[in-house]
This record gives sequence, C-alpha cells and structure tokens, in this order.
Amino acid sequence: MRVVGLTGGIATGKSTFAALLRARGVPVLDADALARAAVAPGTPALAEIARAFGAEVLAADGTLDRRKVAARVFADPAARRRLEAITHPAVRAAMRAETARLEAAGQALVLYDTPLLYEVGLDRELDAVAVVYAPREEQRARLAARDGLGPAEADARLAAQLDIEEKARRADFVVDNTGATAALGEKADRLLADLRAGRGRRLPNAPPLRY
Repeated sequence: MRVVGLTGGIATGKSTFAALLRARGVPVLDADALARAAVAPGTPALAEIARAFGAEVLAADGTLDRRKVAARVFADPAARRRLEAITHPAVRAAMRAETARLEAAGQALVLYDTPLLYEVGLDRELDAVAVVYAPREEQRARLAARDGLGPAEADARLAAQLDIEEKARRADFVVDNTGATAALGEKADRLLADLRAGRGRRLPNAPPLRY
C-alpha cells in the first residue's frame, strides 16, 4: 500500500481538496481528527499537556480547551514546541496504526492529510507528497474573510507553518488553488490518475508535477 502525504498552508484549500478525494473513494486520514483522539480525556497525552500548561487548559468536562491552548502557543514559539513534543508522537502512532488497518483491509492507496507534514519531518516516511498551494497574499486574504483576523493575527498564524513556497518547492505534486476553486475536482481526478499509474517521488532536481 502507498501512503501519500497531503499538505498545504493555512487557507490554501487543503481540506476542500481532501473532501474531493474522499468523494472519489480514496481513504484520506485526517491528522486533525487523529490529534483530537490522541488528546481525549483519559489519554496519556492529555495528562502530559495538563502537567506542562496547567489545569486551566482543560474545559469543565475534562476535554482539552483547544482555543486556550491555541492562544498560548501561537504567541509563544517555545510553548508551541512543548505542545508539539507531546502531541506529534501520539498522532504519528495513531497514523501508523490506522494505515496498518487499511493495508490489512486491502487498500492500495491512502492519503494522509496533515498541515505540519514538513515541519515534523514526516515526508521522509511517506511514498510521496502533494501540496495544495495558494500564494501567501491569498492565504492572508482568505484568513481575514474566513476567521475575521486582522493582518497581524493572520501573519502570526502563517508564521507558525513553513512558508507555502518552500512546501511547494519540496513537493512531488503541487495542486494550484489560486483564485476560484471550481477546477479542483478535475485536479483531484488528475492527481489520482497519476498516483494510480505509479507516479510518486520526483527525481532529484526535477520540478514537482503541477496541476
């Protein structure tokens, strides 16, 4: 079974593209869903987060208050690294368990949807990487429209991830989502056709395949 990473930057349209792939019958593992399960009440990761950041990051029902944690880590790179040191190994273990289950079920291709693929070095463990791309100016505009963020807040969110141009440079496949998203369905078909035909890692010094 081939496991292909799907990543992008905040507000590049990665989630929309992942939904299109799922609609075409391809399993797409959601790193955010795995992350929520990894810090559910009773998990070792949640207990470690509470020890590291204090009980105030827990909601009244014992779940992680993700908004409080996000407010802490987006403003403090050291705090973000502390949080990632707890959550990333737990999420990676969950991803490996789920891909093993899908392989045992006979799946030939699985996409792993994760925003921090390059940031945590996961690209080295995958068969190829597809990046959903939109230029930084468009990311900032979409964030402002979607989340009501001001310029400084939007830039802080963007700075928490590897620059989208660098992600596109490293990728094996780049799905351009500049402007309207109407063409994404056709691009999903083309990417899947190439993956099913055996395309994967690009040769050294070769450019990524673009859609």
